[in-house]
Amino acid sequence: MNFLRRRLSDSSFVANLPNGYMMDLQRPDSSTSSPVSPATERKHLQPPQPSHSSSTGSSIFSSISSAMKQTTQAAAGLIDHSAGPAPPVARKPKILLVIDDAHTDWAKYFQGKRVNGEFDIRVEQAEFSELNLAAYVMGGCMVDMQVMRNGTKVVRSFKPDFVLIRQHAYSMALGEDFRSLIIGLQYGGIHTVNSLYSIYNFCSKPWVFSQLIKIFNSLGPEKFPLVEQTFFPNHKQMLTTPNFPVVVKLGHAHAGMGKVKVENQHDFRDMASIVAMAKTYATTEPFIDSKYDIRIQKIGSNYKAYMRTSISGNWKANTGSAMLEQIAMTERYRLWADACAEMFGGLDICAVKAVHSKDGKDYIIEVMDSSMPLIGEHVEEDRQLIADLVVSKMTQLVITAGSTPSPLRPWPPQVQPVSMKSQTGPQLGQLSQPRPPPQGGPRQPQGSQPPRTNAPPQQRLSPQGQQPQSPQSTSPQQQRSPGSPQQVRSATGSSPVQGSKAGAFPPQQPRPPAQGRAPSQPSPTEMSKQQTTPHPHLNKSQSLTNSFSISESSQRGNATEDEAKAETIRNLRKSFASLFSD
Repeated sequence: MNFLRRRLSDSSFVANLPNGYMMDLQRPDSSTSSPVSPATERKHLQPPQPSHSSSTGSSIFSSISSAMKQTTQAAAGLIDHSAGPAPPVARKPKILLVIDDAHTDWAKYFQGKRVNGEFDIRVEQAEFSELNLAAYVMGGCMVDMQVMRNGTKVVRSFKPDFVLIRQHAYSMALGEDFRSLIIGLQYGGIHTVNSLYSIYNFCSKPWVFSQLIKIFNSLGPEKFPLVEQTFFPNHKQMLTTPNFPVVVKLGHAHAGMGKVKVENQHDFRDMASIVAMAKTYATTEPFIDSKYDIRIQKIGSNYKAYMRTSISGNWKANTGSAMLEQIAMTERYRLWADACAEMFGGLDICAVKAVHSKDGKDYIIEVMDSSMPLIGEHVEEDRQLIADLVVSKMTQLVITAGSTPSPLRPWPPQVQPVSMKSQTGPQLGQLSQPRPPPQGGPRQPQGSQPPRTNAPPQQRLSPQGQQPQSPQSTSPQQQRSPGSPQQVRSATGSSPVQGSKAGAFPPQQPRPPAQGRAPSQPSPTEMSKQQTTPHPHLNKSQSLTNSFSISESSQRGNATEDEAKAETIRNLRKSFASLFSD
């Protein structure tokens, strides 16, 4: 073995050996070099295998790191969410209450329509007689509905978001008065078509006719030919009428009810007794021998004009048999509809009724609101127009509610001009105007003389933007001495204020002393305090000094009183200066 080792140390011998022999020779012998067993030796020669526990821990750590990275990227907005569509959010549908009879199913006209493209519409339909409600200040309006559907009584309670009113809220002929429900909807803040304000005003025909009189007075008889009508609040004034025949209308009714044609004076007195029994108002208008009736309707921005001719010969064109046809929409008719649509804050749905006489004249007799009956061959189209109008109104409400404008808008800053008034009193000499205080400095009260200041040891800019002046750069004339006129008190008895920046006189023009007053020199203690006191912000002491100066300027006395006041003020200033300098 020693021989082999010596031979291995020889480089020429090793170079002539094959590779396999060299590897075998370099392997240590188990008997001589190491006491380790061959199995242990093979274990050391094999590459280390990673343990299962370490791989599991590293995988958990990597998953946590990736999750944290994704969370951080999502918070920073780095992840693209357009890869997959977000799940749709189920929104609560908007509830539409339609007040109409059961002959028209309004649900089919709103089928498939959405408010603002995101809210479905749930239609609840009932008549005024089937509704009841309770309105609250904060809770809105809760409607109770009891209807019969296919022989079954259906009871529901809901909060409507919008209401379409297609029925009359008040009728004397049928004994129906649902104005309290209109008040409840208004109390609960519910939006409707037409507006609740206009519907409540339409509960009295003479009240509506008074609006037509205003339009008549505004446009004139040529553009807006209104029938001549007389109003009687009760039967007591119904004595006679100038012309016969006349049409008497009792109270508030619809569809030709409560209208009577009176031929002579005796019949007119009989009608007065009927009015007395009805305990209501009445109107009279001259009878017009009509050729046909005209009706101009407006639904949103859609206009239609119809002509109705009686076939049965009845003076009421809406009674008996009549022939209905659509006619051309002229500018004259459009003017009538637009003028009437502006009353009571605006009418989204309205119709104007007129009579065309045999002599070729037109007479406007009535205007109707959203409760008007639909006529003609385009009834389905008109209902669809009403549905589209309601959806657009509901969309406007959703957009307005989403914007939530601020109720309080900031007022623009009001700049008050500062008037420089000349001070009254004895002239103290030719004085220059004091410089205005810098931005942020205290304002000088009007009528009071500005306090005198000593130049601070620090540099400061003048209000006009000039170069800063330091005490070292001032001329000997500008440097204040104890006996200079700069230290002289004013005629009001005020003394200089330490550290004040506002209202200082220009150093080039010293302030002369008051007439008849000797300039007083400050005491050595005050001089030493002026020299040693730094430049603190003495806002409180300045305001107190100004207030004392104002009070002194308003109370002028003799020289003895002024000296006593000045001494008191000096003592107060000393105490305040020592207090704030600490």
